[in-house]
Amino acid sequence: MCGIVGYVGQADRAGRDYVALDVVLEGLRRLEYRGYDSAGVALVHDSGVHWRKKAGKVAALEAEIAARPLPEAVVGIGHTRWATHGGPTDANAHPHVVAGGKLAVVHNGIIENFAELKADLMAKGFSFLSETDTEVAASVLADQLASAGDLTEAMRRTCMLLDGAFTLLAVHADFPERIVAARRNSPLVIGVGEDEYFLGSDVSGFIDYTKDAVEMDNDQIVTITPSGYQIIDFSGGVAEGKPFRVEWDAAAAEKGGFDSFMEKEIHDQPAAVRDTLMGRLDENGKLTLDELRIDESILRSIDKIIVIACGTAAYSGQVARYAIEHWCRIPTEVELAHEFRYRDPIVNEKTLVVAVSQSGETMDTLMAVRHAREQGAKVIAICNTHGATIPRESDAIIYTHAGPEIAVASTKAFLAQITASYLLGLYLAQLRGNMFADEVNRVLDELRAIPEKIAEVLAHEDQIKDLGTAMGETTSVLFLGRHVGYPVALEGALKLKEIAYIHAEGFAAGELKHGPIALVEEGQPVFIIVPSPRGRDSLHAKVVSNIQEVRARGAVTIVIAEEGDTAVEAYANHVIRIPQSPTLMQPLLATVPLQIFAAQVAKSKGYDVDQPRNLAKSVTVE
Repeated sequence: MCGIVGYVGQADRAGRDYVALDVVLEGLRRLEYRGYDSAGVALVHDSGVHWRKKAGKVAALEAEIAARPLPEAVVGIGHTRWATHGGPTDANAHPHVVAGGKLAVVHNGIIENFAELKADLMAKGFSFLSETDTEVAASVLADQLASAGDLTEAMRRTCMLLDGAFTLLAVHADFPERIVAARRNSPLVIGVGEDEYFLGSDVSGFIDYTKDAVEMDNDQIVTITPSGYQIIDFSGGVAEGKPFRVEWDAAAAEKGGFDSFMEKEIHDQPAAVRDTLMGRLDENGKLTLDELRIDESILRSIDKIIVIACGTAAYSGQVARYAIEHWCRIPTEVELAHEFRYRDPIVNEKTLVVAVSQSGETMDTLMAVRHAREQGAKVIAICNTHGATIPRESDAIIYTHAGPEIAVASTKAFLAQITASYLLGLYLAQLRGNMFADEVNRVLDELRAIPEKIAEVLAHEDQIKDLGTAMGETTSVLFLGRHVGYPVALEGALKLKEIAYIHAEGFAAGELKHGPIALVEEGQPVFIIVPSPRGRDSLHAKVVSNIQEVRARGAVTIVIAEEGDTAVEAYANHVIRIPQSPTLMQPLLATVPLQIFAAQVAKSKGYDVDQPRNLAKSVTVE
């Protein structure tokens, strides 16, 4: 959701050709992918705190600054807001400046007890200019500072009064070389430079300037100055962060010549799958996880697996279920994280929960992880973001090495999540003795062949783009699939909804005659993901029958089928070919044309493919 950036440097640093405003604005641009509707900055100068904020994109903020320039400074904070409390207006944009213009605060998250706090502050004579919970938090901080006399201590006291999830950054004219920040259930990472320090919602916010970063734990406060950083917990005790090195650079977050980040990330998918597979074998040739804090005897005793995730990540879990049950013979469920803990699920010490989240900060998934652990379950996280909250609070981790995903609509993260889930399934099958070493290696070889096959699909993208352009005025598209093709159909429909804003539905092909066929009329586009004729012959024949059924009722049939599958040709208006692969590998190929199609339909409509309306990259509130 919201993007947060902070910077503290030194005016006389040798060779430095940037000041706080440059760093903050560049960080906000890097974080635009998170989704937002207003932006603002605050700088600390000898003359006090100066700020600008504006509804709209960062470009609107830059125009405001050009019209009313800010002074040069070496301390600054910035924010891109996704509206929760109050609409996307200039008044509700961050920073919120209180205490007679001396204290500026930016905030990500939701303060759940803001109404109660606001009433108490109004009784003390405070007034408010916005509809936001953030201005309430800023005023609480101002109130606490009056008695604490120190900004860090005032932040600590403030955090003890706040309920909810939040990241807070504050600067004050009386503490001109300091930024104080706090986090609870909301992302924040520290960047470490030479005589300069950074804060960001994620490392994208400062990747132009340093690759050295520090993880913060939950319920911690950090104070950064030009000479260093200090971390304490909410009780005031000294704490330490966990340093790590960012393994990608700023170029990885650029469009690389493509028209959109989404298009670039679709083309990143061969590398995303390949990199997720790399380095997974130990010296004995056995699969390993990135971090494992679970005794192997516990994993051998697991009698149920529950995958928890939201949106695209949940569809990756649905694909993974087929593979995990097939390889491990363990009953596997897939749950939407936001429903999981509210239905009183049956979870105990023999349950393994797999939490899938690209950002590692998805609040619904994080709360589900905590609930599962409270019930005694062990949790393995599949995540793309080093140092995020979900992997930190899990018992084991598999990182997807997909690199930064900037576009709101997920593409390469989806394929990387499927790949990582397959690695987990193979690891458990190896550990529990369900598969022999040569069987595991055979599947690994099949996975290692996938990147080149994805590249083959991408090499023929013009056919799919032409189809997307021709169908630019389409108002409804249906998707059908069976077995692992069913979640692929769901994901294909989601992509069209997200970025092209048209009605799209995915169905299990076997359900067609149980209702959905009523939607089919003359000219209705229907995508059908056809399973391999070399594997589950009965399924292949049944899906070909589904093509005939919708075609007979006037549908425009768009068939995704393997090379060499001639049985579909008589009933398809369009055939999109993918390379031959084992059944469980097909989702890694069949998804790609659906991503290209959705992006092209949205592009033909003139929409912003990377930042679709009403959506944020990382949903960090429930």
